[in-house]
Formats: sequence, structure tokens, C-alpha cells
Amino acid sequence: MSDRKIGLTLGKFAPFHRGHQHVVETALGEVDHLIVVIYDSPEVTRVPLSVRARWIRELYPNVEVLEAWDGPSDSGDTPEIKRKQENYILGQLGDRKVTHFYSSEFYGEHMSEALGAVNRQVDRLRETFPISGTKVREALYENKDLVHPIVCRDLITNVVFLGAPSTGKTTLAAQMAEEQQTVWMPEYGREYWEQHQIERRLSLEQLVDIAEGHLEREECLLLEAKDVLFVDTNAITTFMFSHYYHGAAHPRLEEMAARCASRYDIVFLCEDDIPYDDTPDRSGDVGRHIFQKQIIADLITRKIPFIPLRGSLEERVQQVKVVLGRYEKYSNPYEWMGMTK
Repeated sequence: MSDRKIGLTLGKFAPFHRGHQHVVETALGEVDHLIVVIYDSPEVTRVPLSVRARWIRELYPNVEVLEAWDGPSDSGDTPEIKRKQENYILGQLGDRKVTHFYSSEFYGEHMSEALGAVNRQVDRLRETFPISGTKVREALYENKDLVHPIVCRDLITNVVFLGAPSTGKTTLAAQMAEEQQTVWMPEYGREYWEQHQIERRLSLEQLVDIAEGHLEREECLLLEAKDVLFVDTNAITTFMFSHYYHGAAHPRLEEMAARCASRYDIVFLCEDDIPYDDTPDRSGDVGRHIFQKQIIADLITRKIPFIPLRGSLEERVQQVKVVLGRYEKYSNPYEWMGMTK
């Protein structure tokens, strides 16, 4: 056991990018066990520590991740700051011995000395991966190839438009995508219905197919989006259709609808205050009003905050823009909704 090599690296990982991965993978190739300490650092990023820790755990299940919620926020090259950082790490490790300290930073020298470990510098000059967390934070879309898809999709704002049929969701999603120069997710259910409906109906199992197919495409588009993805409906809508036509929903569809409560950053409800557009896949204006009330009741029951959109397309576009202008990913909803001082 005395020959066992234990590696350690640390950082904010805001976000966790290819350069960080290079350090971790280098260490994994050289030591028997690797410990990664990740700092909270709210002064640098709003992405919660738990989310950043999850990235590392998902990508490297064999790595031991320590979440430093109370880690020192000071950074710099002064003796006081160095001592504070060293004491904190030594306290986190307790009696455990680290043999190799991995980094690409100046602090590798003093931290490895405090640990009594080998100072293992990896790509210090950034020649292999010319990248920084600041660069990615400032321009994610232009640098998305520098982060793993698991990381990238968690940094995109996911916006969904809900509402009964013929409430302008598709038109608005497409218009917002054009204005924001990003992509949007069309309603997969409409495409599926045209291909598979029998006497204007789909089975419980087919409605599950719609929800799963929609989600699969949405996940792909999250990786193509420029900062924000606009989504036309989600599994909640499919769940409501299932109850509307069958009086029940498949358990798998119920599960997917429940997950929507935490999947979307912003939920907009397109109101039924625009003229009804009658098409073969719809059930009339009366049905639209009933379905709209049911969707609202469902959102309230699920305790999902939503923002109503009313008026013409131009008015709705402006309403969405105002919200997006205030919104910041991973912020307290009451902040960007203007409900705090």
C-alpha cells in the first residue's frame, strides 16, 4: 500500500473544459486513485457547485470528487493566500497522503510542496489546449467544441412555449430563433400524427413515442443552439393530449411529464387570444379554450412558474425579449422576474 500513487487536482471548473479534462486524464493514466477538489466560487460563476461536480462524476466515475462549499475564495500569489489555500486542502484530506499534485497553474509549486507531493505540471503553457474558463464563459457558442456535450447542454438556456393548439407556439418559436440567430425545436407530435394517426387518434403507446422522439431531437438541438433553444411544446402537452383523448396516460409518459418541471429554464404560456386556425388535427375553438384551461391547471398543480404571452406576434416577441434580457442562467427566478429589490 505504501507504493500506491494518489493524485490530487483542484479548481473552480467554471466550466469544466477540455483543458481540465486533459489534466484529469493525464492523472488517471499515472496514479492509482485521483481526487478532484472543486470550489463553490459564486463570485466567478452562477453554475451551482453540485452541477459542476456532476459533470466530473458523469465523465469520470472512478474519480473521487470533493465539493469544497466552504473553500477560500481568495486567489493570488501572496504568502497569506498561499497558506490559506494549503491549510484548507490539508484539512480536507485529513490523514490521507497525496503523492502527486496535478495542475496547469503557478500554484502547483507551493501546493505540491505543502502536500509533500510531486509537482506534476500539465500543459502549463496551454499549447495542447489553448483555452480558459473565461474564454468559454464569454462566448460559449464560439467555443463549444472546447467543452464536452454534457457540459455544453447545461449551459444553454432552454425555453419552452406551451399552450393549446392554435395559440401561436410554432410561429413564435420560429420567429424567436430567427431573431436570436439560434435553432428551435418544432413540435414532433404534429409530424408523428400525420404519419401514424388512425381516424385522427393515436394510442397510449404512440403518445409515449411522441414524447421520447421529441426529447431525443431536443437534446441534439441543445448542442447546436447559440445560448438559447426555443422549444415548441413538451411532454406535458403530450400528457395533456393523452388525458384529453383517452382519460389516462401511460406511466412512462407520466414520468416524462413530471421531469419537465425542472427541465426548462423559462416556460411561456401562449394565450388563446388570437384567431383560431382550424386544421384537420385540431378539435375546434371550443376544444382549444377547454384544453387551454386544463394546461394552466396542470402547470399550477405541478407548481411550474409560467409567463403568459398575449397579443399579436410582434407584441409576444417583445414580451419574450424583455424576459430574456433580464434572465441569467442558474439565477434565482425571483431576481429576473423583477420580484426582489
